Amino acid sequence: MKNNQFAIRPTEFNDQLKELTEIDFLDKDNSSETDTIKLWTSFLSKAFIEDKTSTSFEQKLSTYMATPTQNLSEYLDTSTGVSVAAFYNVALQLLKFNPDVDFSFDEPLAAMEKIQLLIADHQGDNFTVPELKSAWYWLLATHNKDGQTFVDSLASKGYFTKFYGKVTKPLLFNGKTLPVFDPHKLIREVVYVESPQDSDHDGKRDLLKAEILRPYETEHGLKVPVLYTASPYNQGTNDETGEKLMHNVNVPLTHKEPNNLKYEDIEYHEPKADLPNPRVINGETKKAEETFARESSYTLNNYFLARGFAVIYMAGIGTKDSDGFRTTGDKEETISTISIIKWLTGDLPAFTNRIDNIEIKAWWSNKKVAMTGRSYLGTLATAAATTGVKGLKTVISEAAISSWYDYYRDGGLVIAPDGFPGEDADVLAEETFSRRLQPGDFHNIKDAWDKQIKAIDAGQDRNSGDYNTFWDARNYHKDFKNITADVFMVHGLNDWNVKPRNVERLWNGIKHNGVTQKIILHQGQHIYINAFRSIDYSDIINLWLTYELLGVDNQAKEIIPNVIVQDNVKPETWTAYKDWSNADNKVINYNLSNDKLTTQKVNESTASFTDQLKPADFELYRDNNATWQSDLLVGGKKLTGHQLTFKTEPLTKDLLLDGKINVNLKVSSSKDLGMLSFQVVDFGDAKRLNVSPSILSANSLASTYDWREDNLREFTLGKQTSAKMITKGHINLQNRENNYKVDELKPNIFYNVNVDLQPTFFKLKARHQLGLIVYATDFGMTVRGNQNIEYTVQLDQSSLIVPLHTN
Repeated sequence: MKNNQFAIRPTEFNDQLKELTEIDFLDKDNSSETDTIKLWTSFLSKAFIEDKTSTSFEQKLSTYMATPTQNLSEYLDTSTGVSVAAFYNVALQLLKFNPDVDFSFDEPLAAMEKIQLLIADHQGDNFTVPELKSAWYWLLATHNKDGQTFVDSLASKGYFTKFYGKVTKPLLFNGKTLPVFDPHKLIREVVYVESPQDSDHDGKRDLLKAEILRPYETEHGLKVPVLYTASPYNQGTNDETGEKLMHNVNVPLTHKEPNNLKYEDIEYHEPKADLPNPRVINGETKKAEETFARESSYTLNNYFLARGFAVIYMAGIGTKDSDGFRTTGDKEETISTISIIKWLTGDLPAFTNRIDNIEIKAWWSNKKVAMTGRSYLGTLATAAATTGVKGLKTVISEAAISSWYDYYRDGGLVIAPDGFPGEDADVLAEETFSRRLQPGDFHNIKDAWDKQIKAIDAGQDRNSGDYNTFWDARNYHKDFKNITADVFMVHGLNDWNVKPRNVERLWNGIKHNGVTQKIILHQGQHIYINAFRSIDYSDIINLWLTYELLGVDNQAKEIIPNVIVQDNVKPETWTAYKDWSNADNKVINYNLSNDKLTTQKVNESTASFTDQLKPADFELYRDNNATWQSDLLVGGKKLTGHQLTFKTEPLTKDLLLDGKINVNLKVSSSKDLGMLSFQVVDFGDAKRLNVSPSILSANSLASTYDWREDNLREFTLGKQTSAKMITKGHINLQNRENNYKVDELKPNIFYNVNVDLQPTFFKLKARHQLGLIVYATDFGMTVRGNQNIEYTVQLDQSSLIVPLHTN
């Protein structure tokens, strides 16, 4: 394996001594120790916290090898100094690396370098006392084979329980917070925030339930920051009723009437509404009336609960125990989302219950908030950031939508999120409308909710697939200029649920806001990466939040790279870059020629394919999308004549693709309607990373001592394959200019089509071939009408423009 640590903070020696003293590895008068053997023994005795007697400690020492011939107990008894080699032999074992597998006792430093572990500065073969102290400091900050820092692994064994109840502020090590707050004594309480909206139109402001977990020490004056996760799934979902609303995608594409719409014609303008008066406050208290036993939690939040942060979950409008209706991503949801932040900063009231109007304030909050969460959760974090709401210091938006049109549509087409054909905004609204789970509440609003669902269905307009006012109301790009919080983005380059365009537009859309922005791009699908072995994600976020929410000058902005990308060729390899998808990147312009991509001038020629399959083949692919995708890549016989495939010659050197690949075609359709789909492909035999991570060890990562665990995961290599899709894209041929203007499409007339595919960052190896597949029906995403349409491409007037990474 390879260790990739991006959150190690350079620390001066005097600060190392101070921190080692604060966490009890050094005594306050540590300058008196002159014997390195005694010092190392002291470090080890404190690290072996499960061994309570000297006999037990000696026995434990004997289970480690210090040299190829001496165990650690023998070494400490016979040596007069601590050799660098012996120290790192033991260090590798403490970090759970295996001799004869990961390292050799003869060459521990070579293994340290190969695994990319930090080696402390030293002048000779033996450590001096100051060098040993520094070496121990860096060992504590180093990741082990399970993806935890050594200090965090000690925490999971109980090292920091001695600090419980004795701290009055977060304790730091290497610029990051430590788990010194007892998670078993967390205060759990529920409040109901009054949001300045009436989304269910019942004449009263919406009350929104929030579940709070905060350190016990807040009861005694500690002010803490908040990690806030807005999760519409938090209070339950309606999977069965949502399934009933799923739309049939086995329908034909239809001709659209041309229009001359301009953006101004479909632009969303927030309506002026008469907002009900706030509730009359009947009193105030500091004690909540309601608690909860177990929340629907995010394991990254669990990690921070023992580190002096509070965590809040709120499901928002239209969820169980709250008022309002689900609206799937519009302004109402944004208002709902930021209401909890406004309560935390003192700008909105909350109540102890839904009846008595007894106000309760966030008196324990330091008024600094970060938003966390993936998918819909990260989407609402992005939406909140676009308001510039006071108190929101940063958002960590993982796999987040930045425009709902880019989630459910593409290029004038209805496009499903990967794996959910037939889902749309109305389905998601129904699935998250957990007020249905309380029949007594739902009985009173059923008719109004039915009208709401019908309105969403009408607004989303599955008939055309065009961008309209409904989607403009759910486009956060328009408000990127308002973002004042720092933004940390995480996204999968193989995420075809929330496609990469969503994060790329956010990344490039806030570059001139004056905020700090960071991004991690991984090789997975729609997943979390906080429990991966090969990257110190939790440490990165710890460093980030310690700076953002505690105001600690730990150089997080400088230490964390702007862009971290997981390599798609070498397992467990992550690389730092300055930027992603820069418009100034150099490009290669490939021309289309018969079945080739070439940089040479091509002669005039055409190529055609038909979309209609034999009924049996259509039914096979309709019911087995993975089989269709596999056959598309290998040019299966069933698809002969139904796709065009173009390939470069085998590459003479590696190419690093970076950004939006562009397809320019001159194309005709045999009908007055049509669509095209595109896939850019890496052709070449190779074992490639699986896009779903493997569980290396179940429940092996503890947030701290006797606290919640997570599965240790990693991307592993799959079986050898001959091809892999890099990216894809789609367009309705009647939306050649933009997504809202419909153009005429006359049969057998050639039109110019220009399509930006989903952005990527991909290493294409030498001897592989870059390929472009042009087809129509995408069985995983588009409608599937199996229509008899022939498409013809004018090859000499078509091209593929590929951006390359520029250092």
